Amino acid sequence: MDPSIQWFIIFIVAGIFLLGAEIFIPGGILGIFGAGALFAAIILGYTTFGGEIGTLVAVAIIFMAAIGLCIWIKFFPQTPIGKRLTLSKNARRFKATDDLHILRGKEGIAITTLRPSGIATIEGKRVDVVADGSWIEKKTPIRVIAVEGPIVTVRENTPSQTE
Repeated sequence: MDPSIQWFIIFIVAGIFLLGAEIFIPGGILGIFGAGALFAAIILGYTTFGGEIGTLVAVAIIFMAAIGLCIWIKFFPQTPIGKRLTLSKNARRFKATDDLHILRGKEGIAITTLRPSGIATIEGKRVDVVADGSWIEKKTPIRVIAVEGPIVTVRENTPSQTE
């Protein structure tokens, strides 16, 4: 068998394999290499088989890629792997954060050292907070002084504030 035909087959098989591997190892690199291998197969098809057959090879590769993509989109989400990799619930009701305004004036404990940001427990919930002013050591009582969107600002809760 002619070596150029062998390389043509190798590029097609490698391209399909790399595009398939992109599913399990996301990041784009394998997909780029797979698309590059299929593009190399198209170029090699023109140089090995001539213009007419090369055009048929190019059309066939593009057509098969489109069909493969359509089949993928249609059936992959129903497979066991697809169910683990895709969102199964309607995301319209998802919220990025709870309504944090109800925490204004509440007391809690710093779980981590606030330098100036960290995590505190307020009313039994872990909340990302930002210290107003200097650092606050962990396990220090805190009080929420302001809430602006997702930013909860706290201050050390000294005995004079609680009276």
